[in-house]
Amino acid sequence: MDAKTQEMLKRVRMLEIQTRKIVNQALTGSYQSAFKGRGIDFEEVREYAYGDDVRSIDWNVTARSDWPYVKQFREERELSIILMLDLSASGFFGSSSQSKRDLAIELASVLAFSASLSNDKVGLVLFTDRIEKLIIPAKGRKHVLRIIRELLVFESEGKSTDIIGALGYVLKMMKKRSVIFLLSDFLQFSDAYPQTDSRQPLFKTLRLAEQKHDLICGIISDPREEELPSVGIIELEDAETGDIVEVNTQSRRLRERYAHVNREFKKRRDIAFKKSGLDYLHLRTNESYVKALQGLFERRANA
Repeated sequence: MDAKTQEMLKRVRMLEIQTRKIVNQALTGSYQSAFKGRGIDFEEVREYAYGDDVRSIDWNVTARSDWPYVKQFREERELSIILMLDLSASGFFGSSSQSKRDLAIELASVLAFSASLSNDKVGLVLFTDRIEKLIIPAKGRKHVLRIIRELLVFESEGKSTDIIGALGYVLKMMKKRSVIFLLSDFLQFSDAYPQTDSRQPLFKTLRLAEQKHDLICGIISDPREEELPSVGIIELEDAETGDIVEVNTQSRRLRERYAHVNREFKKRRDIAFKKSGLDYLHLRTNESYVKALQGLFERRANA
């Protein structure tokens, strides 16, 4: 085993330990409460026993027998969880201890382990402006570790983002209703459309996905995307296009303008999500995602 493979396995193991701890300490039980099974399935007919609900008596079978029989049901628990991660170049940005991609990877790992502990299937779709990697939903610890390994070592080819295309691909692939976690910085909104509102094509696609599946959007951001520090002249590069612009961050007017534009974009985006009735949560690189995830699970469990 070469040094590169050993290092990769070490990273996988460390992430497994870290995310399992979070799942066991903070999220045990709340995942199952938030994502219930598809319904109640008939399992078998058995003889009536004292204490059984008389409403469950199968009168057809009872009429043919000398003893009452009851129908027994079970909850159909198994779900398919699809983790969709935007691997466009803007995800490499991070002004704190982790980048937006690092945060997405750790959150996806936590969700994968939570699903596995509930005996649900987990699948993975990595995308940029194209589908980069697909792992069909399956069960088991080995499968989850394979997903984590891909999350840690996969190198994408594309740099820009196409959420519409990626969702269209998943909708064609997944015929059975599934839970889809879409993790992205959603900066495509500002790139592709001057007005971020619920009528634009991207939101139409998100609503279509929500109608066919259970869609949850994780909006990942970094504080430096919202305001600039006063550090003098710097070069800003658009990670997805490669465009570079030189700015003087000592200019108070420039910093205020930068902050205003980003606040307005965030405001319009959040209003659009609310108007569309989409389920989403905010995730920031300088904050723990555990509280946001707990809030999501509690909100859905009480719905």
